[in-house]
Amino acid sequence: MSDGELVAKIGGSVGAFDAAAWDALNPGNNPFVSHAFLTAMEDSGSVGAGTGWQSAPIVIEGEDGTLLAAMPSYAKSHSQGEYVFDHSWADALERAGGRYYPKLQIAAPFTPATGPRLLLSDQVYAAPLLQAAEQVCIGNGFSSAHATFIEPAQRALFEDAGWLLRSDIQFHWANRGYDDFDGFLADLASRKRRAIRKERAAAQDGVTIRRLRCADIRPEHWDAFWVFYQDTGMRKWGSPYLTRAAFDLIGERLGEQVLLILAFLDDEPIAGALNFIGGEALYGRYWGCTLDKRFLHFELCYYQAIDAAIELGLDRVEAGAQGGHKLARGYEPVETTSAHFLADPGFRDAVADFLERERRGVAQDRLYLGERTPFRKSG
Repeated sequence: MSDGELVAKIGGSVGAFDAAAWDALNPGNNPFVSHAFLTAMEDSGSVGAGTGWQSAPIVIEGEDGTLLAAMPSYAKSHSQGEYVFDHSWADALERAGGRYYPKLQIAAPFTPATGPRLLLSDQVYAAPLLQAAEQVCIGNGFSSAHATFIEPAQRALFEDAGWLLRSDIQFHWANRGYDDFDGFLADLASRKRRAIRKERAAAQDGVTIRRLRCADIRPEHWDAFWVFYQDTGMRKWGSPYLTRAAFDLIGERLGEQVLLILAFLDDEPIAGALNFIGGEALYGRYWGCTLDKRFLHFELCYYQAIDAAIELGLDRVEAGAQGGHKLARGYEPVETTSAHFLADPGFRDAVADFLERERRGVAQDRLYLGERTPFRKSG
């Protein structure tokens, strides 16, 4: 497709594009839309043949081939690994005689973390990029396109293009200029402060916790974490999304953006949490253990993440999808947004009506949860 001097293309992989040109469109240094992360998913076989995730990045180029805008997108034959659930939409369309799959997913694979979904050298390219996504759907018989976990700054770009917006809730920790973990605790009600201190003491009793980065992460650490990840994946999803090779490639390609937190008992790793470091946030992604120790999950995934974010001067911690238990640990409810293009007008109208009703419920839930944070109440 072309529009004057602009050319829209769909590629077979992110790896087909120059890494420096792709990453120049990601000035916020979000790890999950980086060339390194997306190609690690491709080259490890975590996406591609047999996974139901077929890489199909859409780009806008100038006449001279300059990369002006890009969209990490995937042709999907199912709705696994997305964390924004549209199974009921698929069922409704198929009961009405339609076909929901394949669809186009604009996302960081297997990653419920907010970030840019339109990588732009200039916002003027947002509209043609979204139009290209719509044409990919119409031209290939896809029912729909879905952009998930859009950063707040890009919400209006999708809304202006006429895409339907959907709201949900995650729990994020906000750094209010704390010097250390005790500074954070000082903001909490005394009862909640005591409870967290007791949890940390119990979790740390008898174990050694290490935060590892770069060359400190050795192959044996990834071997241990792979065991943890498999255990959690099989219990939650039936089978893990990432291959073993993905972790080696993540470690090699993302370098200082990887933070691996491991707990050791008698020098043997028993649990771990994998985090990614962005320009403004620490993103908690995967956790697992081989020994069930009380409160260790909270320590590795939430409290250690807060410690690390304060040390690194980051604004927030995004600790992944779901989990009302995060509320008592100082993680507050925030709105997350997805955007949806539905090719069939009748189907679009039905979904729009559903989303309006759902949005009211989500807003009420967020208000309810916001009143129950552990922070000291003013007045």
